[in-house]
Amino acid sequence: MSEAMKVPTMAEMMAAGQKPEVLFWVGCAGSFDDRAKKITRAFVQLLNKAGVSFAVLGTEESCTGDPAKRAGNEFLFQMQAMMNIEVLNGYEVQSIVTTCPHCFNTLKNEYPELGGKYEVMHHTQFLKKLLNDGRLKVEGGSYKGKRITFHDPCYLGRANDEYEAPREVLSKLEADLSEMKSCKQRGLCCGAGGAQMFKEAEKGDKEVNIERTEQALETQPDVIATGCPFCNTMMTDGVKIKEQSTKVKVYDVAELLADAQA
Repeated sequence: MSEAMKVPTMAEMMAAGQKPEVLFWVGCAGSFDDRAKKITRAFVQLLNKAGVSFAVLGTEESCTGDPAKRAGNEFLFQMQAMMNIEVLNGYEVQSIVTTCPHCFNTLKNEYPELGGKYEVMHHTQFLKKLLNDGRLKVEGGSYKGKRITFHDPCYLGRANDEYEAPREVLSKLEADLSEMKSCKQRGLCCGAGGAQMFKEAEKGDKEVNIERTEQALETQPDVIATGCPFCNTMMTDGVKIKEQSTKVKVYDVAELLADAQA
């Protein structure tokens, strides 16, 4: 993180006797993956611009346990979850925002039965709120008139029925939003969900991310917008394999919004 970016930890805030408006759950991808770190930076930039009081857990944040659970290791998931819940409850966290739909889904739907009850928001939902409340403003910017297609992340869309927030945020860019033939409830997985991100694909005729990238390219986009670090990786790989990298860019919704602010 650059010096200009203010990213306080919960420990620092508590020591200063302060309580943030929201905890930013960074997630493993947003913390360690070089491409996803750019999404983290863009979102922090927007939070600072909107004057949001937020904090991160820093080294106290551990994996939510989503990959372990999806891969069938319930025991490991519960161990990871209980550790996180202990930390979150220790800080009396009430609101959480995350740039990862996998973390979002797990924190929102799997943690309550283990004693972790929080208001959990995906970053596109939080950005929509900031825009609606007038805390963030955007005028088309560099994406005005550009053709953008949005790929619905499985754990945001079909798993949690959130389709409008990312599209509402993108509409503020005054871009030409073009839908793929399989979108919203009929959206197609990028191929990384269910812990597939961490294993080799089984034998078949075609990789899922290639199928999805082809659907995106059919809309002849300038930009493929995503709301998930895993989707971002899969779609970026697909665009490279299709040799369209010079023409088509893959960006997270937060990156597009932060770029339009500049």
